[in-house]
Amino acid sequence: MAEEKSNALQQREPAVAEGVERTRSGKVFSPPVDIWETDEAIVLAADMPGVDAESVEVSLEDGVLTIRGAVRPHGPEGADLAYAEYDPGDYVRRFSISEEIDQDRIEARIAGGVLRLTLPKAQPTRRKIEVKAE
Repeated sequence: MAEEKSNALQQREPAVAEGVERTRSGKVFSPPVDIWETDEAIVLAADMPGVDAESVEVSLEDGVLTIRGAVRPHGPEGADLAYAEYDPGDYVRRFSISEEIDQDRIEARIAGGVLRLTLPKAQPTRRKIEVKAE
């Protein structure tokens, strides 16, 4: 069911990017995200219009996956904006990543303003524990 979330990936922020420290003025949006789960991976698609490969950052630190995107002005150089319906801003979203994800194999691609992350599931490891005689 689409409403259920995998335990391997949990959202860290509300739909609005609150509590994000800013070093410049402007709005910060929490991009809408669709998440699919297959037998091999979790696939995440974040809608980030206006963001390209040069202005997106994906990082993983202490089990927290963070996606950030900056929208650059897109008007003609030297032109003054007369009217705007598009509300530019930056994007930030965070997710907790469990040990079920192989963190070394995460892949990211962006096309058409959609950031797609593939988070491969870790292979279960079996460890033999030595039993010592006393």
